[in-house]
Amino acid sequence: MENGTGLGMGFWVVCLAIMIVCIAAAWKVFEKAGKPGWAAIVPIYNVIVLLDIVGKPMWWILLMFIPFVNFIVGIIVVLRLVQSFGKGVGFAVGLIFLPFIFYPILGFGDAQYKKLA
Repeated sequence: MENGTGLGMGFWVVCLAIMIVCIAAAWKVFEKAGKPGWAAIVPIYNVIVLLDIVGKPMWWILLMFIPFVNFIVGIIVVLRLVQSFGKGVGFAVGLIFLPFIFYPILGFGDAQYKKLA
């Protein structure tokens, strides 16, 4: 076994742990919003459910396939998500840049979901 093998293995174990925590946090966020938690792990369907959670029309998923537009739509969705949980713009910035910290705070914290009009 080479010297770098343990370091590389440790890196992947940490990455896997972070992924598991983020998946569990997204699951909890969906459940708090009254949606099935498993929907958080189904590709494309999770975006459809997330759009419903934040009160945006389902056709917005088409905007997610347009380069550069998807970036703006993603920011709007994150802003609406944090607003629906009673959080502010600072939390949205954290959710965008450090999702592995802020999604667990949102999912496992005491934030309550309130449907936006």
